Amino acid sequence: GVALVGVPLCIGALGFTSAGIAAGSIAAKMMSAAAIANGGGVAAGSTVAVLQSVGAAGFSLGTKIGLTSALSTLGGACG
Repeated sequence: GVALVGVPLCIGALGFTSAGIAAGSIAAKMMSAAAIANGGGVAAGSTVAVLQSVGAAGFSLGTKIGLTSALSTLGGACG
């Protein structure tokens, strides 16, 4: 449960927000570096693109189910 809430909060703190990438943030620096490396654009499926997707819309239902399953198994093993 903590990961499902904490990860999107951390991504938002980096500057990947629902309104887009925040100016002057770590996200903006990452996007700039990715664009320079790719000749002016950010590739679909790249780290920056995926983080912006999560920042804008949160995790998909499939991702939430997968993370819940994996993390509950890990939590059970640790307990």
